[in-house]
Amino acid sequence: MRKITIISSLSLLVLLSSCFGKVPEGSQGGPTMPASSLKVSELKKQDLTIFNEFSTTLEGKQNVEIWPKVSGFIQDIYVEEGQKIKKGQLLFKLETQTLNQDANAAKAAVNVAQVEVDKLRPLVEKNIISPVQLETAEAQLKQAISNYESVISNINYSRITSPVDGFIGEIPYKTGALVSSAMANPLTTVSDISEVRAYFSLSEKELLKFKESIPTSSKNQFDFEKANDVKLVMINGKEYSEPGKIAMVNTIINSTTGSATARVDFKNPNNLLTSGSTGKIKIPYLYKDAFEIPQAATIDLQGNKLIFIVKDDNTVTTKPIQISANTEKGFIVTSGLEPGTTIVTEGVSKLRDGMAINPIK
Repeated sequence: MRKITIISSLSLLVLLSSCFGKVPEGSQGGPTMPASSLKVSELKKQDLTIFNEFSTTLEGKQNVEIWPKVSGFIQDIYVEEGQKIKKGQLLFKLETQTLNQDANAAKAAVNVAQVEVDKLRPLVEKNIISPVQLETAEAQLKQAISNYESVISNINYSRITSPVDGFIGEIPYKTGALVSSAMANPLTTVSDISEVRAYFSLSEKELLKFKESIPTSSKNQFDFEKANDVKLVMINGKEYSEPGKIAMVNTIINSTTGSATARVDFKNPNNLLTSGSTGKIKIPYLYKDAFEIPQAATIDLQGNKLIFIVKDDNTVTTKPIQISANTEKGFIVTSGLEPGTTIVTEGVSKLRDGMAINPIK
């Protein structure tokens, strides 16, 4: 009876199979999932410019400290803090009463020495006295004249003028103050800000890249005139209207900081920029025949960046990329990829090698 039952069951299964057809392939692992529709993009070579930012401190074209050459009391101050002045303009006058007295005494000494020379000269001509006495008197006259001229120079030094055009800085000493060249602070500082200089530091790696971006002349020297313009972002976040020019690159690495210094000059016709201000400069770098890969198209795997390339059968495969620089949208790749390559630009975190997709361009 048991054998008959088993045979009957097998016959029933055969009958059901013949009625409903064969079981579809893959049904044993569940229903087949449809291919995901994902956006893709075709890679094209292009010239890309990015800007690297560096913190900077601005200095005027000239910042000249004004020091007295002689000691004395400040008698008059002819300028105000922040005032715009011209080269040669009178700034301070020191009291010269003592110097005037010294000048009178020195002038009297010159007169005495001159009288002595005038007295001895005819005696020497008549061979009454030795020429040595006249030579001694003439030497004393020269010494007296030198002393007098030195005192007069000191009197002239009491009138302190500006050596450059610019703006007056802080004036820490007031009328009546005793000043000298040995004091702690200068009388003031005159800053010429018709042009400002932006200094910034670069690491050794940044310096190498920076130098590669500067054109060179036939003598293999930097040609700053042909270098790209540099932008300045002021402390308020606004971009300064005047472009800057690279003016200096210090090729000596500071052994203490491991960095080098460079300078960019900016015209300042409206005196908007001031000495001592801070900001950021934006140095342009041009990448020729490069690809820009969107950040959303990449995944990280053990410190490497990967993208998914779409094959002819719409399956995907991973490919590592070497990033040359970062952009606001993603990454710049200069090698390792071919123009016309199609990559997946969305949903890459869920993809695996060999998966099929429905590409949407």
